[in-house]
Amino acid sequence: MNVNGRHYRTIWLNDDGWSVGIIDQTRFPHLFETVTLASAGEAATAIRDMLVRGAPLIGVTAAYGVALAMRADASDAALAAAYELLVKTRPTAINLKWALDEMMRSLKPLPPAARAAAAYRRAAEIADEDVAINQAIGRNGFGIIQAIAAARPGKTINILTHCNAGWLATVDWGTATAPIYTAHDAGLPVHVWVDETRPRNQGASLTAWELLHHGVPHTVIPDNTGGHLMQHGLVDLAIVGTDRTTAQGDVCNKIGTYLKALAAHDNGVPFYVALPSPTIDFNVVDGVKEIPIEQRGGSEVSHMTGRTADGRIETVEIVPRGSQVANFAFDVTPARYVTGLITERGVIAASRDAIAKAFPERAGTRSG
Repeated sequence: MNVNGRHYRTIWLNDDGWSVGIIDQTRFPHLFETVTLASAGEAATAIRDMLVRGAPLIGVTAAYGVALAMRADASDAALAAAYELLVKTRPTAINLKWALDEMMRSLKPLPPAARAAAAYRRAAEIADEDVAINQAIGRNGFGIIQAIAAARPGKTINILTHCNAGWLATVDWGTATAPIYTAHDAGLPVHVWVDETRPRNQGASLTAWELLHHGVPHTVIPDNTGGHLMQHGLVDLAIVGTDRTTAQGDVCNKIGTYLKALAAHDNGVPFYVALPSPTIDFNVVDGVKEIPIEQRGGSEVSHMTGRTADGRIETVEIVPRGSQVANFAFDVTPARYVTGLITERGVIAASRDAIAKAFPERAGTRSG
């Protein structure tokens, strides 16, 4: 994607050949700043404090975190320590563990002297694989939007999305946004309803920012507006991302996704989930019962950051002091409410058989 005429990925190797550059996503939408990661500890902090976020990008950042660790110390003990440090940063997104397992599989058999170079190579491969997967998701999801456009020639296709499953959540292109960008670039008249996505406002701060820079027509709405829009025929389809999808097609995504799926189901609006295959967890079946839901700090709910009229960036408290705050970061949408999964291998049903058939090589690796 382009920012002020320059192509960016969300993560890259710096010119020194070893340190890692990222976009600091906590600064959006008012500031665009980059940060350099020089150690596994800094990579862990970037993931935990959400300088980087989105399941695919978290995984790639963790992979580069291992590479940074191996540059400093490539011993068996250091490799194990880097894995343990990074895997604990965010408990819900499965791409984190997947990427770290890939790094361990590649590095553990090697002698320490060969590990640093191999780690950087594998991290770069995981990053490039993510881009290719997201481009394929874009092509496959484009067919859905194209069919709606063919049935309603000349009319705007209104798409609702939740949170940020855009290029800022991946290395490039995004998951839920990949079909939107593909359709927009092909000249289809798309318009996106962007849920603000409280409490961190990732829709208003991130999705709106990247759609704006890419020139995609969009409107930011309060989270509770989606059902009303669906009732009045103002949403043609919903596309969201996911941080973990179970073997039977249950979808774990940013809190509030489940409510959008219920509204879509009640109003006959197609509800699609765009996901790269590393987001599928074949070791989990029932998402409601088995997926650990991250609970984050209450300040994300009790405080908001924005730009004042005179241009200052300020954080203000919006909840009475003394009130208790709960901050569940994710919820689970059961597979029965999902119209289809948009994957790199096509649009498939949210069912155990369809997922296993599409990804037999991964379905067969289920442990236990």
